Amino acid sequence: MPNRPIRAVVRNQQVYSVSTSATVRTAAHMMKEYRIGALMVVEDDRLIGIFTERDALFRVLAGNLDPDRTTVGDVMTADPTTIAPDRPMVHALHLMHEGGFRHLPVADGGKAVGMLSIRDALGVELARFEEEVDEREAIAEILG
Repeated sequence: MPNRPIRAVVRNQQVYSVSTSATVRTAAHMMKEYRIGALMVVEDDRLIGIFTERDALFRVLAGNLDPDRTTVGDVMTADPTTIAPDRPMVHALHLMHEGGFRHLPVADGGKAVGMLSIRDALGVELARFEEEVDEREAIAEILG
């Protein structure tokens, strides 16, 4: 449904966010607990950044930073591209493709109202496929 409004996708979403002062470890634990790949960074009820699993991997782990001493504010993507909830899903797909990212914050007047992921855009079939790939990778890792 590429023309469905984004508002319909994020209508029942819980907004998961952290402050810039949260440690990367805290943010990573939140993402694990809620089974999400990105958190919105909010200050005074305004979206100011996004912290993703890629930020944790590339900026923190590969950058040899200590996740207990590094704050989200140090490694987040500031002023991320956002999309308004009244836009169609096809517009979100275009932004994600052009920007090369998997998560797109939905903001209404600067306030975070939801997060689109590539899974939201591509549907249940892709989510099932990704879960299967993750399971196979975990098995391969265990088997060495």
